[in-house]
Amino acid sequence: MIRLVASVVVCEAAGIIGSVFTISAIPGWYAALQKPWFTSPNWLFAPVWLSLYFLMGAALYLLWGKRPQSGAALAAFTVQLAFNVAWSVVFFGAHELFYGFVVIAALWLTILVTMAFSYRVSRSSAALLVPYIVWVTIASALNYYVWVLNA
Repeated sequence: MIRLVASVVVCEAAGIIGSVFTISAIPGWYAALQKPWFTSPNWLFAPVWLSLYFLMGAALYLLWGKRPQSGAALAAFTVQLAFNVAWSVVFFGAHELFYGFVVIAALWLTILVTMAFSYRVSRSSAALLVPYIVWVTIASALNYYVWVLNA
């Protein structure tokens, strides 16, 4: 039980770190940007990300303690979590639309790699990451169009 709680806390903490850069940018800078028609309403982001970080924590829990076979999956998970935080810092914190897109593309790839390595250890762990990669796919498209529309 301690590992499950710790796994969820680690992932939710990544979300909290990212939100430090996001929350202050939403009402001013982000609100002023041109956005595509499929942009989700701002109120949707917090509950979706909260849920995704929980699922990520559950996925991490299923990998934790299954060494040595989980080593690559845990390493990939760590890298994707770092890219997750970095995207908020670059996109919302630094207001860098292009570099935000570069980071979110790297995030998407590292989630895919994490899923592939996780699948070898725990199919359930990989399955728990499916909603995450779907949401990051949508966020990537949004980031791309925001960059293009505001270039």
